[in-house]
Amino acid sequence: MKLSFRWYGPDDPVALEKIRQIPNMHSIVTAVYDVPPGEVWSRESIAALKAQVEAAGLAFEVIESVPVHEDIKLGRPTRGRYIANYCENIRRLGEAGVRCICYNFMPVFDWTRTELAKRQADGATALAYDASRLEGLDPLSGELSLPGWDSSYKKEELRALFEAYAGVDAERLWENLGYFLHGVIPAAEAAGVRMAIHPDDPPWEIFGLPRIITTEENLDRLLRLYDSPSNGLAFCTGSLGAGAFNDLYHMVDKYSAMGRIPFMHVRNVRRYPDGSFEETAHYSAYGSLDMVRILSILHRNGFDGYMRPDHGRMIWGESGRPGYGLYDRALGAAYLNGIWETLDKLGPSRG
Repeated sequence: MKLSFRWYGPDDPVALEKIRQIPNMHSIVTAVYDVPPGEVWSRESIAALKAQVEAAGLAFEVIESVPVHEDIKLGRPTRGRYIANYCENIRRLGEAGVRCICYNFMPVFDWTRTELAKRQADGATALAYDASRLEGLDPLSGELSLPGWDSSYKKEELRALFEAYAGVDAERLWENLGYFLHGVIPAAEAAGVRMAIHPDDPPWEIFGLPRIITTEENLDRLLRLYDSPSNGLAFCTGSLGAGAFNDLYHMVDKYSAMGRIPFMHVRNVRRYPDGSFEETAHYSAYGSLDMVRILSILHRNGFDGYMRPDHGRMIWGESGRPGYGLYDRALGAAYLNGIWETLDKLGPSRG
């Protein structure tokens, strides 16, 4: 297991030097953030990012993410140019030593929460999803404002995208994903890069937009679209675990035994009967997921990919990017470290 930590570049208030001080930290998960989706990253930008990371004593091996342009997801005639650009980014990143690229295929929005700072019993704040708040809301009314949305699209752009997706159902989205994979996976194989698709977050439709990377059945279908070690999963316990319909432990076991998980996002969520959920501390008892069981399965199956503590709460008065402060993610990393070292020293586990 190679412990990793997301870093949002030089403007991130969490400095690389602080991340380096987390015990057993191996690599940084980052990206070039000043290039529009669909365009080619310059070799100079990639080299500068690599130099910053390596100067801090960390490995530059995981990118999250190279965004997939909406024209690819929509299957528009322009997708060929964007897929060619995507392949060029894969080649350039492979040349720079990147071994894993995380991406998603979610239409319009790559995540949905209704609250960025829900107060917890201990005074911490966390990301949360309130199912009742979303019921009956119209994202095109101009009155809806959800965390992270308004900064992504102007109202006119949002309306145009929704109109375009009116003609794209789940099956059409599957076709477009297959077309994308057949375009980029050969480039990834040649570059020595493993592509890792992130599950839809949450794993169900939002406002009528199709979402397809949601369940075991759909992950099986994804892997069949292009059967290659370079077509893998960024298995996110919090995203898939938000759906009580997913047998998360069986899925971790199945796909890690197949060697199709190059990247793990490990976090805990507390589920509620109405479909709401909130993110919690990593410690198992705080949420609905058993972290020890998940890591035991990975350890038993010889998982040697990248793992990051994913989101964290805001604790100890820290402010910054919601979900991506230093303190709670560092605690999460230490917690995962402790479980993994125990498993190493106790030997094989049944999981």
